[in-house]
Amino acid sequence: MTPPAPPPEVPSEVPSEVQSEVPSEVRSASGLLAPGWSGSPVAAATADDAYLRALLDAEAALTRAQETLGLAPAGAGAAVTSAADGGFDVRSLAERARGGGNPVIPLVADLTKAAGEEYGTYVHRGATSQDIMDTATMLVAVRALGLVLADLDRTQRALARLAAEHRDTPMPGRTLTQHAVPTAFGLKAAGWRSLVLDARDRVTAVRDALPAQLGGAAGTLAAFTAYGAVDATALPAAYASELGLRAPQLPWHTLRTPIADLAGCLAFTAGALGKLATDVLTLARTEIAEVAEGSGGGSSAMPHKANPVRSTLIAAAARRAPQLAATLYGSLAAEDERPAGAWHAEWEPLRDLLRLTGGAARDAAELTAGLRVDADAMRAHLGLTHGLIVSERLSVELSAVLGRARARELLTELARRTYTENRPLAELLAEQPDLKNIDGVDLDDFTDPVRYTGSAGALTDRALERR
Repeated sequence: MTPPAPPPEVPSEVPSEVQSEVPSEVRSASGLLAPGWSGSPVAAATADDAYLRALLDAEAALTRAQETLGLAPAGAGAAVTSAADGGFDVRSLAERARGGGNPVIPLVADLTKAAGEEYGTYVHRGATSQDIMDTATMLVAVRALGLVLADLDRTQRALARLAAEHRDTPMPGRTLTQHAVPTAFGLKAAGWRSLVLDARDRVTAVRDALPAQLGGAAGTLAAFTAYGAVDATALPAAYASELGLRAPQLPWHTLRTPIADLAGCLAFTAGALGKLATDVLTLARTEIAEVAEGSGGGSSAMPHKANPVRSTLIAAAARRAPQLAATLYGSLAAEDERPAGAWHAEWEPLRDLLRLTGGAARDAAELTAGLRVDADAMRAHLGLTHGLIVSERLSVELSAVLGRARARELLTELARRTYTENRPLAELLAEQPDLKNIDGVDLDDFTDPVRYTGSAGALTDRALERR
């Protein structure tokens, strides 16, 4: 037997000659394995080019803010801002970022050169790399969250229409996977909308509170005083104003509340949309088919399938989001005045979380806009338990006329017979001698599931009052 050939040696780095054979657009993050966010507005808003734009915006704003307070000469802010609009090589910055552990260091060198001899010295003056990285991250988040909010608004409006249209559409309520009591689809849609509005409110509050970061080497603003600031504590507010961010109360290099807030609102949003998607996936099963996506996805092997793809991608995002948020929460335990590794660990999971949630919001807007509801199927399924879906009501109503013990005994026996004899519960009840000609006993009313949706309509109306 010929021994197997040894496995080929795997180089630690892809040779440059091999890299050159791969088109740059393929080597970059194109989302090949991420259909949930690929092509979404948030994907573009969190791309490397967008992050670079935010880094440059942060650097230019810092020079303008210093000029406003007399720490830089007139014209410095405009010069650096103009220089920041020039071409910067993202790939080169990424490769050189390894030298200092972040892309700000090579970017400052390039921007200083672009600003020229007269004004280059005012680039990044007094700041530390984390000031710019954190501030740029806040800019990226604010811009991305605005897009998420737009899709959440589209989703809630579509759900409001569904809830109003199906306010009185009866369907089986299911608990622990089994039919429980009747409900209305309008109430279910109103519940989905309530979660979307909860997500909207959380995202809005976090977006509007995201602060700029400025503290200098160890969060004391000491360098700005050395450069001549009479009151260095006024600079962070001026800096934040230039960027449209909140003024920080303190430098937050190791006080990571903004990151934790982002983690929380994004994970909640993904989970809220995941609830909607999970319900649709259940109700869209072939055996149930009470709802269907407007345009399902195809199968590579089975031509008859119309898969609930939008719901599937949202559900996938909801599964991944908590673990990404956990990494961000883990970075709260950051040592000293500026940590080694904690803030570095945030960049990729935060971007992934923004992308996942942004993609899920886009898919939710498309899903709800085209969701098809089969009211006839819902009505038919109310009869699957031969009328036992109203046993709760019968227990209450019959206890009042037969006594609690007798009513329970009777319903237990008739429930067994509905299955063994394959007969409707209403028919069996009508045969009971002790239920004939009793005032207050209307078996047609008591056994009609459509008449036992409780306050579903009123609750839907109440939910739709929320704006």
